[in-house]
Amino acid sequence: MRTRLILLLIGLIGYASLGYAQEERTEETHVAIERDSVGIAVPDSTTRAVLAAADSAGVPDVKMELAFKPDPTRAVLYALVPGLGQIYNRKYWKLPIVYGGLMGCMYAITWNNKNYQDYSEAYRDIIFDQKNNADKPENWHTSWQELTSRDPSSLINDSNFSEQLRSRKDYFRRYRDLSIIIAVGVYALSIIDAYVDAQLFDFDISPDLSMRVEPVVTPKTSVTPGTYGVNWSLKF
Repeated sequence: MRTRLILLLIGLIGYASLGYAQEERTEETHVAIERDSVGIAVPDSTTRAVLAAADSAGVPDVKMELAFKPDPTRAVLYALVPGLGQIYNRKYWKLPIVYGGLMGCMYAITWNNKNYQDYSEAYRDIIFDQKNNADKPENWHTSWQELTSRDPSSLINDSNFSEQLRSRKDYFRRYRDLSIIIAVGVYALSIIDAYVDAQLFDFDISPDLSMRVEPVVTPKTSVTPGTYGVNWSLKF
């Protein structure tokens, strides 16, 4: 009797274990089936239209604009016409300087040359009148008379007046020539500026071009005492 009871308990335990194992395999089978059933969702019509449009558009061509770098030789050729070299280098802020300098020189040349021509003619005419028409007021030239408010009869034989005319003539000629030299210099500088500007257009200049002053403290050691000072550095 006891033996049968033990065999019955062993059989119940084995049946329970078999059922648990079968249930566990069943759950694993269901999980596997669910995993297999999960797939990629079929896109709807809107999604398909967007994907089709993206495929038809293709990858857009990316055009990288090269950094502008002026050619020094071309800049010089353009600079032969005042201001074009600066325009080519895209330094538009220099145009007022170039044109202002040249216009100022041209005005100085014109004004000094006009006065030089007037005094030169007056000096030449009064010398002629002093030699040939001193006693013939009706034949005196008006060029030298227009440059003074004094009585012409008191000046026809006045050597100081004729000397003043000559001095003024030389004065305006000197400054006319100086104005021409300055104008040529401004023109040459505009060409040189265009060339140098184009040559150094991409010259890398560090933004930290500065002088730095800062306090320095040296700690005390067994060999040297502690010190306080100022450190000066220049970066270029």
